[in-house]
Amino acid sequence: MTFHYMPGFGNDFETESLAGALPQGQNSPQKCNYGLYAEQLSGSPFTAPRGTNERSWLYRIRPSVRHTRRFEETAVSHWKTAPNIVPVALPMAQYRWNPTPLPNERTNFIAGIRTMTTAGDVHTQVGMATHVYVFNDDMVDDYFFNADAEMLVVPQLGAVRIRTEMGVIEVEPLEICVLPRGMIFKVEQLDHAAGGARGYVCENYGAKFTLPNRGPIGANCLANPRDFRTPVAGYEDKETPCRLTIKWCGRFFTTEIGHSPLDVVAWHGNYAPYKYDLRTFSPVGAILFDHPDPSIFTVLTAPSGEEGTANIDFVIFPPRWMVAEHTFRPPWYHRNIMSEFMGLIHGRYDAKEEGFVPGGMSLHNMMLPHGPDFMGFEKASNAELKPTRLDDTMAFMFETRFPQMLTEYAAGLDTIQEDYIECWDGLERKFDGTPGIK
Repeated sequence: MTFHYMPGFGNDFETESLAGALPQGQNSPQKCNYGLYAEQLSGSPFTAPRGTNERSWLYRIRPSVRHTRRFEETAVSHWKTAPNIVPVALPMAQYRWNPTPLPNERTNFIAGIRTMTTAGDVHTQVGMATHVYVFNDDMVDDYFFNADAEMLVVPQLGAVRIRTEMGVIEVEPLEICVLPRGMIFKVEQLDHAAGGARGYVCENYGAKFTLPNRGPIGANCLANPRDFRTPVAGYEDKETPCRLTIKWCGRFFTTEIGHSPLDVVAWHGNYAPYKYDLRTFSPVGAILFDHPDPSIFTVLTAPSGEEGTANIDFVIFPPRWMVAEHTFRPPWYHRNIMSEFMGLIHGRYDAKEEGFVPGGMSLHNMMLPHGPDFMGFEKASNAELKPTRLDDTMAFMFETRFPQMLTEYAAGLDTIQEDYIECWDGLERKFDGTPGIK
């Protein structure tokens, strides 16, 4: 089955699955066509400025007050929320992990979330969490929504189908998907023969993701709005026992209902899920000398109250040409006020020759030094500086202004690379103070 999408970022969309299901000229008629209920889903305070005001009107088979009954608290064992107080003393360090193995037992997307780091405080709606997901079982009669955060989903192994209230999104490795706070959804595998799917999730407690300002870059390049895709309306009319799980202030609750909650027949507005193909990102860079700041690779940013200091930046390192003269071309050694959680979707990252593999992860917290490993430094320092296409790569970074706290799960993984710090061991003194020596 082919699913359709509408182009644009932050647009005011309108879409209907049945002709005439969407009211014209008003939002809340006395009686909606087809016996539907009108309902507003707000993603911002009602009085937010027009440029940041987000809401959509949904026309659904049942109002969502009928999609919840009495709640019971439940456990999602590996999903943690900030503030995350770890009961064991963790060493200060730079961290790197090998890929998380796929589960052997039947595990759906929600049960397959494993939290690696948390930052900030969900109760004051600042900060974020990073997760890896591994699952091999579809959510058939199980549904979920996150009242704490919007979710940025980054597949690494295996394509997934995400059925949401507002339509269906299929997303594969080298694509991403953003699910708004409060959006009901369920996740399925697209290729059941593959044995499972793996990827990363950034949970954003703060202001929603938006496109970064381009500044002197001007009107074009980076992530262009026309390349984002929002699904058309597509409803699920199913009268069978279903379970809805809600994440609220870091706790999980379930409610049993007798029908699917994905029953929106038509909708209009600007609060909606969307996908983006990372291969359409148009990078800019140095065409003479020096390595620009990695901020030029920002796809999405979640702003904080301080201009230029993000709650989260989502940054990628895509294929691109390297042409800078008399320049060390990989990222330089640095210490940074931001905390960087990094993953590799595909290929190889140019600053690391060994150890950082697709599905792997690393964490460099605020002000901890990091940069190219010894072999990467030697290779880049002695390479012929001709135009070179950096290909077969797609790395990303979830970067935040807050320190990222390791979870007990992440600290105890047997996939952690205990020898990661040794990748810099060969960087010995080269200094020679003799005048004229370079």
